[in-house]
Amino acid sequence: MSRVKIGIIIGSTRPGRVGDQVARWVLERAQSRTNAEFELVDLADFALPHLDEAIPAAAGQYAHEHTKAWAEKVDSFDGYIFVTPEYNHSTSGALKNAIDFVYREWNNKAAGLVSYGSAGGTRAAEHLRLILGEIQIADVRQQVSFSLLTDFEAFTTFKPADNHAGMLAAQLDQLVTWATALRSVREPVEVARAA
Repeated sequence: MSRVKIGIIIGSTRPGRVGDQVARWVLERAQSRTNAEFELVDLADFALPHLDEAIPAAAGQYAHEHTKAWAEKVDSFDGYIFVTPEYNHSTSGALKNAIDFVYREWNNKAAGLVSYGSAGGTRAAEHLRLILGEIQIADVRQQVSFSLLTDFEAFTTFKPADNHAGMLAAQLDQLVTWATALRSVREPVEVARAA
């Protein structure tokens, strides 16, 4: 069986964001693992407009090329690490919008959450857990949270405390295990869809 593939999604498109620094830190540590492949996915690269599909995503009838490209990227992974900021006690509008564009491509996969904000982004992560449940993503328990006050210099340069590496390692263990297990749930559906 091939290694699972995990997308590390940068959940902010804001100019001056720090999420890309956090995501690169995650990727650098994840790449040492031999049981999974990891890839950065930057929402800014997809330039998704406000949701503009007339038919609900659950139908899978995407009209726009930007949606089809996003769906193909999402579908290529067995699991995800969502790197989310906390904006007003929630995740970013850009991340929520990207999630809402597609549906089936998310189903029966696993996710880990890495959050950041003045309170570690924990409220954004909790809100994101509710959203992920609705799109049939199983989120792992271990969360990694970074405070803008203690893990960043001048709120702009990422300087995480040493203890976060252990938290991320635990999350990756859980995520790879779940992503591997959920492959067996998706395979019968994919075979039936192809028939």
